Amino acid sequence: MPAAPHAAPPLARAALPLAAFWFLLLGSFGLMLPYYGLYLRENAGLSGSEVGAVFAVVPLVGILSQPLWGGVADRTGMRARVLVLLCVGSGAGFFALALAHGFAALLLATALLALFSRAVIPITLSVSLPALEDHPHAFPLVRAVGTLGFLAAVLLFPPLLARWQAMRGLLPQPGGPSQPGLALFLPLAAGLSLAAAAVVLAVPNRGAVAVRALRGEWRSLRRNRPFARVLAVGCAAFLFQSGPLELFPIFVRARGGDLDTVRRLWVVMLVPEMVLIAFLGAAVARLGPRALLALGIAAGGVRWLLSGLLASLAWLAPVQALHAVVVAGLMLGGPLYIDAVVPAQLRSTAQALFGVVAVGLGGACSSLISGWLLQHAGPDAPYLAGGIGSLGLLLALPRALARVPLR
Repeated sequence: MPAAPHAAPPLARAALPLAAFWFLLLGSFGLMLPYYGLYLRENAGLSGSEVGAVFAVVPLVGILSQPLWGGVADRTGMRARVLVLLCVGSGAGFFALALAHGFAALLLATALLALFSRAVIPITLSVSLPALEDHPHAFPLVRAVGTLGFLAAVLLFPPLLARWQAMRGLLPQPGGPSQPGLALFLPLAAGLSLAAAAVVLAVPNRGAVAVRALRGEWRSLRRNRPFARVLAVGCAAFLFQSGPLELFPIFVRARGGDLDTVRRLWVVMLVPEMVLIAFLGAAVARLGPRALLALGIAAGGVRWLLSGLLASLAWLAPVQALHAVVVAGLMLGGPLYIDAVVPAQLRSTAQALFGVVAVGLGGACSSLISGWLLQHAGPDAPYLAGGIGSLGLLLALPRALARVPLR
């Protein structure tokens, strides 16, 4: 039999290193997500379909790597220590991307990064939720610190890049990239990943965090119908939501914006997200995971539909504030739903499978479809398709998922 759950580590001993870890981890994502699409399109010179293919390889590799890392974490009970290895591997992947040139090399380097980075969030959730389960309001606050790290990266990188380019004499050339030194974000992201690896060593790996599963026990998830249903809903949600977000800097450029515009729009997304998640503790218990998912899907549908219809950057900015509700709904509602319907000793495997099916399969298809739509139907098409699809999914949600209480 698996070990009985023990008390979670004391709040301060778990929350402080976890908050620092989330800050550094999402700081590296804050360097990658807003600018990688623009880097591939302008600096690497890839076509729209090639950009979509590079983004698609990330969730496709995750389909293989996430169950592997989730199984290792559950069988050994060393979830916090697995995070160290994942962060070191992610740092190596960022360095490999900085050295890659050409479509094939970028595809391979992105696959290396995905081998480790795709499992970081699911394993982090499988550590954070049990470590803080005796303190139900602590997890949203810790997660909000992660958003603060993402926001800090988005705000600080453009002026740092401008100074770097001035020192190196890198100036835009006719027909060339608007930011010749944009690749700077890759070694910086690598440094943050390695710093996160050092910080997570302070997270206690015992008690509820260290519950171990028996060999083959993960197969019981096949018979867990609520788990299967939330996987299907998550896959559909990311199918409509993921690709448009990856192509967002290209979309902003098509509207006449520049790198500073991308930064300002991400600030509009992240400040409300940070505030909303920080004060979400009481609302989570009142609404429940299913209602959170519904809010996230609805906000995402309205956001992308309006983005595709509005031609003005001035009107585009307030619409992006809905990003906060999308993150709270999908990125918290889905994992919380899973945590409520699966056994404690299978947390890592279940969260990893959600990453595989929802974020992985749904995200890969979304990247490919959005890249194809970008090339063949224009920059508005991925946003119109994502908005309409999300609102259709919202209508089907009450029949697809039952209400469940928090663990």
